[in-house]
Amino acid sequence: MRNRGWLALAAWGLAGAAMAVEPAPVDYSADETMQTAEMSIEGTAYYSAGKERRETLIEGMRQIMITRPDKKVMWTLMPEQRMYLEIKLGDAGAGQGDLSGYEIEQTTVGPEEVNGVMTTKSKIVMTGRKGDKMGGFWWTSNEGIVVKMDVIAMDKGSKARIKKELKNINVGRQDPALFEIPAGYEKMSMMNMLMGGGGEEGGESGSADAEEQEQAPAEKKEKRGFGLKGIIDMVN
Repeated sequence: MRNRGWLALAAWGLAGAAMAVEPAPVDYSADETMQTAEMSIEGTAYYSAGKERRETLIEGMRQIMITRPDKKVMWTLMPEQRMYLEIKLGDAGAGQGDLSGYEIEQTTVGPEEVNGVMTTKSKIVMTGRKGDKMGGFWWTSNEGIVVKMDVIAMDKGSKARIKKELKNINVGRQDPALFEIPAGYEKMSMMNMLMGGGGEEGGESGSADAEEQEQAPAEKKEKRGFGLKGIIDMVN
């Protein structure tokens, strides 16, 4: 079940990266819901000048994802362990996940009310250099906030549907500290994260989880939908 949690976070990151095509010009916070074929997760979103923070509970654990396009990184924080994972975002013009390199077609459909907010519905199709695509609809408020998104991502014969909605939107300045790694957090590697271990140097915790996964090979091999690697590749 742990790997499904990281899959959900990666998919959530992809949904946020897609919205970078049309960034909101205002700061805001909101309750957020995202659905994929694997699961539905709820949390709180914060946005300020292109920076994004998402907080959620996955399998009973509080997890935070911070996207910093200005630093070209995305951080996944685990407050209970006081650890974080750093994923590098692609340099401009280089890489499958660099959305500025996508061919984008956007067509206005018309006005529509979503969760009590008047929005403009648009159809969007994004095509990457390697044939990967994302297409569907999103609904944007008068302030430029994407209140709802319903898209399908396709890559190498696989596809995943991602649905996302905001409720209880509060427009206003956000604390800059929300978009930074708190003091005292230890950086960990992707391998240790997937294995459920400790920091980059490993340790007893990592060894114990590795042994646990060896005893449950079926769970370790489970892959569904777009897949963790495919989604991370889209944001790298």
